[in-house]
Formats: sequence, C-alpha cells, structure tokens
Amino acid sequence: MRKKKYPSDISREQFEQIRPLLESMRKKTKPRTVDLYEVFCAVLYLLKSGCQWRMLPGEYPKWRTVQSYFAQWSKPDQDGVSLLERALKNQVGAARTRQGRNAMTSFLIVDAQSVKNTDSADHKGYDAGKKVSGIKRHIAVDTQGLPHAIATQGLR
Repeated sequence: MRKKKYPSDISREQFEQIRPLLESMRKKTKPRTVDLYEVFCAVLYLLKSGCQWRMLPGEYPKWRTVQSYFAQWSKPDQDGVSLLERALKNQVGAARTRQGRNAMTSFLIVDAQSVKNTDSADHKGYDAGKKVSGIKRHIAVDTQGLPHAIATQGLR
C-alpha cells in the first residue's frame, strides 16, 4: 500500500469496475505478486505525466512490471480492440446509461492536435500548417465530452 496519493490515481471502487476485465488477460499459472490496482495507477501516472518508464516513482511496482502489463493490455485482439479500449468503452457506456442516454452514441466530435516529440521518435512527421515536427493526436468524444476513441500518428 502506497503512502502517497497522486492526482492520476483512481479510487479502489472505480478500479473494481474494471478489475475483472484486466484479470481476464492473464493465464492462471502462478499467483500474482503485484497489486493490479497499483500497476493500473502507475500506468495512469505515466500517461498523465508523460514521464519515461524508468522515471516512475519508487512507490509503484517496478517499471518493467508496469511496462509488461501495459504491453499486454494494449495489444489488439482478433477484433483489433485492446483491453484498455474495451475498458474505456465499457466505462463510457455505463456513464451514458447513468445519464439516461443510450450506451452507444450516434454522434461523435473529432479533434486533432499536433504535438512535438524528439528527433529519435519512431513515428514522426511535419505539420506545415502549424510548423510542428512530431505526432498528431486524434480524439473522438460524444456530446457529453466522454471519449470514444483515441489515436496517434506521425505527421505527414
């Protein structure tokens, strides 16, 4: 149990809603030695802060463990949807249902943002309109601002 809470953390109650989905990815070969909640919070910290894997605070599980779980959760299945995407869609559907709306939206708003990255990045390009060398992020949200899809690509 960590002593320090980070702004990127979610509550244990929120995590319990997605725990079964995250646990379904693992083959039951030996007992788990890390707390999945801590691993998930470490992934959220990394995504929120943008730090390198090796710079995760020591209060989280080892960075290699967190990176391994993230790689498994991000891998697309036979339908091309990762476990993290499936968790996002489940949570968005539940939030829309709580608002008295249909779980599936019929209208999405798409926006893009050009973001600078390093010269050594694998995916990179140049946005001549904004004069930015880097990647482009795309996000699709519904009329309530709930995210439905997130994608990045190198600029062309």
